[in-house]
Amino acid sequence: MARPSIPLISRAATVEAALRILDEGGVEALSLPRLARELNVKAPSLYHHFQDKDEILAEVAKAVVSATQLPPGPRDGDWQDWFTQLCLNFRAAVLKHRRAAPILFRFMPRDHMIDLYEQAATTLASCGVPDHHWALILDGLEKFALGAILAEAVQPHVRSQVRFENADPDRHPILTRASRRSERGAREIFEIGIRSYLRGIAAFTADDD
Repeated sequence: MARPSIPLISRAATVEAALRILDEGGVEALSLPRLARELNVKAPSLYHHFQDKDEILAEVAKAVVSATQLPPGPRDGDWQDWFTQLCLNFRAAVLKHRRAAPILFRFMPRDHMIDLYEQAATTLASCGVPDHHWALILDGLEKFALGAILAEAVQPHVRSQVRFENADPDRHPILTRASRRSERGAREIFEIGIRSYLRGIAAFTADDD
C-alpha cells in the first residue's frame, strides 16, 4: 500500500495510541482501522511509519519493556539480589500493561534491551562470576522470569493471594487445604521463584568450576 507523502502522525504517537487500545481491550481490540480512528487519521497514514501491524506490535513491546528500571549497583558483590530486583522491576513494567503482555510472546525485544544486558553482564563480571556462565544466567533468567510474568498477566484479574478456587472440598480435600493455607501473594511467589532459580544456578556454576 502506498504511503502518504506527508506524515500526519508521529511514530511515537502511534505506539502510545496502540498501547492505550491494548490496555483497554487487549490484543483482540487492536486493528489498523481502530488505531487510525484513535489517531483521527485514515488507515493509510499508518504506513508512513510502519510496514504493517506486526511492526507496530514490536514497537509497543519495546515501549513496555523499556520502562524497566535498572537497580543500583549490587551491594557486597550480591549479584543474586541485584538480579532479583531487576526481575521485580521487569515484572512491574509488564504488569502495568498486562493486557498488552501477550505480545511479548512474539515480540520480546532482546535487541532493544542490549544495553540492559550489557549492564547485567557487567554486574556478573564485577561480582566475580566466571564469564563462561554469563550467557547461561542471562538467557535462562529471561526465560524463567518472562514465562512467570506472562502466566500472571493473562489471569482475568489480579489476585492478592494464590488460590485454587475451583477445588471441590469433597473431591480435592488436600488441594482445598493447600488453597486455604496459601498466604503468599503473587509478587512474593514470583520473588521466591527468581531467588530459587538464581541459587540453583549459583550452585550449578560452583560445581562446574
